[in-house]
Amino acid sequence: MERRNQGVRRCYTGGILSLSELISSNRQAIEYDLLTRTGHDLQDVGRSLSWGAFGSFIKNLTLDSALAYKMQPDVAEWTSTLKTNLILADIFDLLSVINSNICGLTGNKHRKKSKPYPRPGEKKNRGHIGDKKNAMPVSDLRKWFFGRSKDGK
Repeated sequence: MERRNQGVRRCYTGGILSLSELISSNRQAIEYDLLTRTGHDLQDVGRSLSWGAFGSFIKNLTLDSALAYKMQPDVAEWTSTLKTNLILADIFDLLSVINSNICGLTGNKHRKKSKPYPRPGEKKNRGHIGDKKNAMPVSDLRKWFFGRSKDGK
């Protein structure tokens, strides 16, 4: 009787049974981490990759792993380099504005206007479309726009 209780307790405290439960509830994340970090597949566990080595792999996964993100997404997102880069770009923008303001206080007439740090995916020259020199005057644009809407064309 006592021996049976020890076996039941073991499945909740570690070992192959708890690893198999973890695999069944997080299969895709574990498989991704295993493939990308070691080159092994879940089918290799128990064959070319021992259960002990697999257990050590799981216990030593870092916060940037797919398993950590699935189990604790609020903690794992802070390990993302994208989030860090966005924070650094915001700090750069603030320091640039502060620097520009300090230059203005010192009486520098030729100070440069601060420009935000370029973010990925942003297009340059977003302020206008087409050629500025040959642009249609606003009054002509209004006549054209409102004239079309009345005709229904």
